[in-house]
Amino acid sequence: MINLVILVFIGGAIGAMGREFLMLGVPELSDGFPMAILIANIVAAFLLGLVTGLHKRKVVTDDVNTMVGTGIMGGLSTFSSFAYGAVVLMTASASGAVVAIVYVLISLVLGYGAVLAGLKLGQSGATQPN
Repeated sequence: MINLVILVFIGGAIGAMGREFLMLGVPELSDGFPMAILIANIVAAFLLGLVTGLHKRKVVTDDVNTMVGTGIMGGLSTFSSFAYGAVVLMTASASGAVVAIVYVLISLVLGYGAVLAGLKLGQSGATQPN
């Protein structure tokens, strides 16, 4: 039990640092669209699908699945920033509500697709270790 907590702790720190580096590296759009958060969440969704698919095939251990899936992807993705970004967009201008709805829909559709793509790749033989 304590080992799993340590794995999640370390993974969470790695994921949070990855998200911060991403936030620093992705340029802010002039209209306030939270592109860095969108990218972080889509990448995390894909990688979560991938590690889950690999885990189902027994390519990664339970510990790796916990560290990556719960820790790293939990630290990389951020629901609170996603929700906050939608609120900021909604209040930014007269057309803000439309932009916020588009942002939420894009996030959901791309996130869902990213998880499916990651699962498919993880469950395929394309990721077979040598």
